[in-house]
Amino acid sequence: MSSSAVAGQSPSAAGEPSAEQVLGLAAATLRERRLAEVAEIRLAIEWAVVNGHSRDDRDPMVTPGGDGTPPLREHAVPELAMVRETHPATTRALIADGLDLVHRLPSTWAVVEAGDCEPWVARKVAVLTRSLLSEHVGRVDRAVAKAIRGHAPSTVLEIARAKVIEADPETHRAEQQRSRHQRYVSLSRSDKFGYRHVIARVTAGDAAWVDAMVDRVADILATTMGHDHNHDELRSVAMGWLARPADVLALLLEHTQPDAEPDADAGAVPAWGPSHLADTVDRLASMPASRLASLRGRGRLFVHLTDDALRTGDGVARVEGVGPIDVAQLHEVLGHADVTVLPVLDLRMRRRVDAYEHPEVVKDHVWLQTGGDCFPFTPRSANRDGVDFDHAVPYDDTGPPGQTGPHNSGPLRRRHHRTKTHGGYTTRVVGPGRHLWRTPHGRAFLVDHTGTTRLPAAQAAAMLIAIDDGVELYFTAPVAYGAS
Repeated sequence: MSSSAVAGQSPSAAGEPSAEQVLGLAAATLRERRLAEVAEIRLAIEWAVVNGHSRDDRDPMVTPGGDGTPPLREHAVPELAMVRETHPATTRALIADGLDLVHRLPSTWAVVEAGDCEPWVARKVAVLTRSLLSEHVGRVDRAVAKAIRGHAPSTVLEIARAKVIEADPETHRAEQQRSRHQRYVSLSRSDKFGYRHVIARVTAGDAAWVDAMVDRVADILATTMGHDHNHDELRSVAMGWLARPADVLALLLEHTQPDAEPDADAGAVPAWGPSHLADTVDRLASMPASRLASLRGRGRLFVHLTDDALRTGDGVARVEGVGPIDVAQLHEVLGHADVTVLPVLDLRMRRRVDAYEHPEVVKDHVWLQTGGDCFPFTPRSANRDGVDFDHAVPYDDTGPPGQTGPHNSGPLRRRHHRTKTHGGYTTRVVGPGRHLWRTPHGRAFLVDHTGTTRLPAAQAAAMLIAIDDGVELYFTAPVAYGAS
């Protein structure tokens, strides 16, 4: 028997840990992970404390947490986000949850700090209670602190929701009213096969009618497309038909059987119908096909593909807002839409103008060269119409000519644009599609086609000196994590 074997336990083969040891390590690792998350929350809180005072009247303060939590500088959030390698919204949420736990949910926070529960559950409780005033949140805190240690997360969150209603029924009713204005329809990111989810928050009545119409169209399609398609697939196809009112109307009319016996009062408008129903039908009947086709909504998609993909029908097309799809799927995305073919831009050209405004051809060049929002660690999911084209070096009315162009421009979402303009962040274009960022505390990040990379201060300084001399620097040696 090995001398390292624990008394009463059988040694494992080839020195592998025993079942008891694996279980012990699992428990210890769980606690270590929880305490590591607690440390992250503490650091977020400390960052809020360090940045708890505005520097000047152009340095806005925000209160991400609930009532009773302290504010912090809005433009300080992105710097912590860059160091954490997350989007600013993710770090802002961490700060808000941490402040709520410390200032509004202290009993729950004590359990979290001890590593006796999952921090994410406590953070969810912080979000659920954020609308409560500080004098009402104590009731939720006491109840959650008792339950969070030993109950399943779903049970804890159910208790929290109930206590939120009990703590302040008036606020809950006000939140219900506010939710009426928070209805929406949105699209998910595209999956690897080019499909997306349509996500909508609508009234129960509207949902029932949309569901019924989708079912009705799906039933018709079952007779026209054959029965080798399952019902869910047909409902998905039917959803697309609803975007083409003229087509779906023709489909419904074609597959609606007239009454077996004509009604004596067939010309009368039914009691449930609106008064203008007859006029609407007459107008539809008199419209030419081209006008009927124009009833569908209008939208704009930018599709990028090579001449080889167009010629052979094989390859990948990149659709802004959708992602990469098989070229063969383009007909599913474009349907019967009118297509405008734009010329290929030569990105080697030095497009520069003297005006502050970016011409469309310069925007196209910058967008294609950069490939999305150039803010560090931000998703490249923005579309061309959803960004500002920002001068990396601020435009100077009395400066040299040619300040506006791909050499001095980057696409930024509006919030990121404001942060860069007013938050003390600087950026330079240090090559085609390469953006060098420096934070107020001197951290450097390079955003390019590979993503976002931390840079040592010496490398960042060298790149800035080189670009002033018209030279681009590329470093091939790996950068140690945490280097500054």
